[in-house]
Amino acid sequence: MRGTGDLSKQGRPVVGGPERGATVIAESAWVLTLFCLGCGAVAGGVVTLLAEWLVRLSWAPLQGPARLLTSVPEPWQSVGAVGVGAVLGLVVGFIAVHESLSVRVSADRVVLGIRDSSQEFGRDEIGLVVRDGKQLVLLGPDGMEVAREDCGLPWTRLSEAFAAHGYRWADQDPHREEFRRWVPGMPGLPEGAGALLAARAAALEKDEGADDARELRGELLRLGVVVRDEKGRQYWRVPGRR
Repeated sequence: MRGTGDLSKQGRPVVGGPERGATVIAESAWVLTLFCLGCGAVAGGVVTLLAEWLVRLSWAPLQGPARLLTSVPEPWQSVGAVGVGAVLGLVVGFIAVHESLSVRVSADRVVLGIRDSSQEFGRDEIGLVVRDGKQLVLLGPDGMEVAREDCGLPWTRLSEAFAAHGYRWADQDPHREEFRRWVPGMPGLPEGAGALLAARAAALEKDEGADDARELRGELLRLGVVVRDEKGRQYWRVPGRR
């Protein structure tokens, strides 16, 4: 299951170009794409070897596809398998680049970019920058969550970039102990939050529910409820309430 962030509902649309002195941290599109391309090509070669092994075992599954693949004469068998694997790897690489997070940090703002959207957060909106497992979290001065995004960027580079521009950084969420696991009907939530959490739980169970979960996170933030996911479960807190 994919984690979800809240760029679709939080922050302000980016205006203007990159400011002087800003630090930009992002995945290298070429490196990521070429890595996936290479992995795909290797996987294609492995599939050929696996097919040759399967046809020698009468009890093995996938006998039909394996015999079809091994019936192709060399060198076209190997060339075709590696080629198909490379194409699939290239597609995965493009998707990975599209889904990866980019971060631009300057003295007066932070810009998070993912997919086809970018959101800007002013310096006065950010009280603390947090690493929470594999997610980057921006917290406001009041402890309210401003943004939460899956992050595959180097954490050392991120912490150094934020510190260099004067932002406070934490290697773990200082509010982690305030989170409570959500179960239907539990007390303490603002009116309407329970229904939103139930809808979000249903969205998280769907393969295509990431966008819905992202939007519902934004709706919960507007009610003053912060949500984090862990092992398919939702945990919540209301800043200022224990």
